[in-house]
Amino acid sequence: MKKIFKYAIPAMLGFSCFASQAAWDDDKGCMSCHEGIEQFSDVDMMADLTCVDCHNGNGKATDQKKAHTNMWANPTDLRVVDETCGSCHADEVEKAKTSIHATMSGMISGTRYNFGSQTRDSIYATYDVKALKTGREGTVASLKQLPSYDPNKPESDTNSPGDDYLRNQCLRCHLWSDGHQRDGDYRASGCAACHVEYSNAATYEGGDKAIDKTQKDRPRKHKMTTKVTVDQCQHCHNRGGRTGVSYKGMMESDGYGTPYTETGGKQGKLHGKHYNFLEADLHFDAGMSCIDCHTKDEMHGNGYLYTKKHLAVEIRCESCHGSTKADATLKTARDNPLNNVKRTGTKVILTTKNEGKQLDVPQLFANPNLSKEGKVAMVKIAGHMEKLECSTCHAAWAPQCYGCHATQNVGKPNGDWLDGSSNDESAKGKKSNLNKKAYSWSESRSYVRWEMPALGINSRGKVSTFVPGCQVFLTQIDGEKALVNNKTYTTKDGTSGLSHNPIQPHTMSKRSRTCEECHTNPKVLGLGSGVYDIERNFPEGQAPAFELERFVDENGKQLQSTSHEGARPFNKQEMDNIRRVGSCLACHGSDEINANGKAPDDITHMKVIQRMVEKAN
Repeated sequence: MKKIFKYAIPAMLGFSCFASQAAWDDDKGCMSCHEGIEQFSDVDMMADLTCVDCHNGNGKATDQKKAHTNMWANPTDLRVVDETCGSCHADEVEKAKTSIHATMSGMISGTRYNFGSQTRDSIYATYDVKALKTGREGTVASLKQLPSYDPNKPESDTNSPGDDYLRNQCLRCHLWSDGHQRDGDYRASGCAACHVEYSNAATYEGGDKAIDKTQKDRPRKHKMTTKVTVDQCQHCHNRGGRTGVSYKGMMESDGYGTPYTETGGKQGKLHGKHYNFLEADLHFDAGMSCIDCHTKDEMHGNGYLYTKKHLAVEIRCESCHGSTKADATLKTARDNPLNNVKRTGTKVILTTKNEGKQLDVPQLFANPNLSKEGKVAMVKIAGHMEKLECSTCHAAWAPQCYGCHATQNVGKPNGDWLDGSSNDESAKGKKSNLNKKAYSWSESRSYVRWEMPALGINSRGKVSTFVPGCQVFLTQIDGEKALVNNKTYTTKDGTSGLSHNPIQPHTMSKRSRTCEECHTNPKVLGLGSGVYDIERNFPEGQAPAFELERFVDENGKQLQSTSHEGARPFNKQEMDNIRRVGSCLACHGSDEINANGKAPDDITHMKVIQRMVEKAN
């Protein structure tokens, strides 16, 4: 029987382990220094665990060095978790190792695809892993650990600078590692990455007299929680799709840091960035946290190895709101019930998991309270509901980071987020313990936008918001020696390694985008705005053949890649259909457009136009 059950019998009988002499003897050394520390959990049985049951070490010693010998600083780290949390939660722990949070398979495959070193298929993960379940679409049976990059060898499919970019930069966010050491990014590894709360400043706020309350990289308290906050999710979800910060209405700025502080300085950074504050997602404003929508299977994993994040997600807007043709199912797309959403008569009520706040969930089916515009968009033109994601119209904005300019210095070794060493097995994922097996990178961009995100077709075959996926321009140096300048790649299927990808931006608003914006704006169609002068923004001979916002041409030819299988820009016929409606909108407005978006017939239409011209004269 594993060590965590040492005091399970007295706990099951209702006795506190701390009431027994044996338990006190095991912890008295720890408590001689850590007076006032919080009980880690109030859950039955866990409430009675001693310090050494979780942390190892020598609980009887009063000398710090002896007490901390063989101690695990973080018992929830995935390297030791089988001996701790896994003693009672073996199933959850094994599934967590297969979760997208642990494998990062989607980020890895997308980056390598854009670096031209693999197809869209998932091959690699943070570490070797095998699925507990197989056979579901969008999953694989196993993944290998991401290879390392050697600049002394020729670049190849298994020796790509993109792998080093991942190891030194992107892969700071996975369950095997601690967070980046800066405000907003601090967190623990393993189960504690979510279930032990850190403030953005990462200082201790509890009662333990031995812990310095000014020192960084400390949790708020020595306390586990199931009430995971939006800020906790933000410790990772502030790059890539940026959904964690977008949800709160935060969009990184160009770095100005204004308005200035009282002393004339810049505002502080969060996640290494300055932020502008925009309209937050209406669900956030209503008091909902990420965990009110996203399910345990999505977060913890369910034993399948998903190849992309969107394939692991099973929640849909229709799960709670229904459609214009059917009631809400109150179940996910995989038929799993939503345990915090209930139907009471004709109402649907969501109870928030953190605050217990009860919210009325608007229902679309047989809703007489739709606005005039809503009736046109969702009832009169029924095809919108069939062909569009809800966020296509209701996302108020989306973060768009154009041009990811990345410089790699192969003369300066740096930390590798997948390779650490420490006497404490649970601390190998800490930044300070990373081996310098990767190289130093710096990043910047061409420009950022939030307004008028483009549209395209996602992997579900629906019209969706698209944002720049990763538009890498690689510059490589060796100290002062220039090696490569502004290099872009071509994918295995022949498109540019600069990319646009579909996204649910997590910026939902009751107010939708206007018909005119979607049907008349070339940028929204993926054609670009035509304003950014690509030639003048790059040294001669290094500019891509298209502006950074342009991922398709007028003939429907795809110019930039998308790493989601089945996702694509609009084809020519689709663009023509969209623009045709835009032409009608100029005269008729949205409330006069027919359901099929066409005039009755050309002869009738021409007669009407002729009468209008004659009347005007």
